[in-house]
Amino acid sequence: MKELLYLKDDQLKEFIEKISMSYRETFSDAKKVLDKYSIGVAHHKVINLISLYDGITISELLKKLKITKQSLNRVLKDLIKIDVVNFKKDKKDTRLKHVYLNDKGKKLFNEVFDVQKKRIYNALLTSSSKEVINFNNVLNKIINEKY
Repeated sequence: MKELLYLKDDQLKEFIEKISMSYRETFSDAKKVLDKYSIGVAHHKVINLISLYDGITISELLKKLKITKQSLNRVLKDLIKIDVVNFKKDKKDTRLKHVYLNDKGKKLFNEVFDVQKKRIYNALLTSSSKEVINFNNVLNKIINEKY
């Protein structure tokens, strides 16, 4: 572990490139499915979050995606147009809207997930349990790092 204390800029650049390339490959795997529905990566990010947080509010989506309300509205309009999401007003606070995937939305999510999970599954399958745990820990630290 000591050698990590001496990471050079070139090594960090290579690591960042690998993160970027793994993201690119994972999402390019799903491109055919997304193209079939005439949607893109932004739509997939929203669908993915809605699948993870069933009934997420618009404000929670904005916080998790770190995008503007205008950008989210554009994506949500497209998802409404292809009929994959439903909205329900909060019972206690009617100003809040909760977003859900309907059956068509769940089918779309599963189509994309099935394609993406092959790459991830194969990478994890050929890794030791220690590598998987360490990789997950590093990813969590990257996500939660405050600089």
